[in-house]
Amino acid sequence: MATVTTASRRQGRGGRERILAAAAQLFASQGINATGMEQVAEQAPVSKRTLYAHFRTKSDLVIAHLQDLASTGRTLESALTREDVPARARILGLFDQPAADAAPVRGCPFIDAAAEFPDPQSAVHSYAREQKLLMVRLVTALVTELGCRDPAALAEQLVTLADGAASRAMVLGDADYGRHARAAAEVLIENALPGTS
Repeated sequence: MATVTTASRRQGRGGRERILAAAAQLFASQGINATGMEQVAEQAPVSKRTLYAHFRTKSDLVIAHLQDLASTGRTLESALTREDVPARARILGLFDQPAADAAPVRGCPFIDAAAEFPDPQSAVHSYAREQKLLMVRLVTALVTELGCRDPAALAEQLVTLADGAASRAMVLGDADYGRHARAAAEVLIENALPGTS
């Protein structure tokens, strides 16, 4: 009897959080499209009814997963919003090695999601695009704060480096791959500062 009570209590409390945790683990290990909703429910563990009460569609779950990653600072962009860090260090933080417990190396979750939902009209692709546009706005504000020339163009160059490094890190399984892009970013920033030609 105690087992039934414990199981039902586990199913009823914190269901949404368990679903998101299960989705994050499954999406990272096998991809979004390869992960079925039943598999997420089983991993959570929650009933399918609970799963669909929280997330009516898989797209809803994917967007909530991406929002959770962003709000908890588990994306590249989180380095850009740290007000306790100087602007230049925030930009270069885009290229830092992820935490040791971040295995497997997955690259940018927004790029991954957009690739798995290629229709630009899909809700997931649209959300991923908005996050990538937010990233460039944040970098533009930081390079403007530094006084860099042509901040919009510089920001595009820096985010392209960051996204490219994240993608190559995932493909090569090298969590520290960002060191190469960081070296290039330092040169770009230095050359754009006032007093340099």
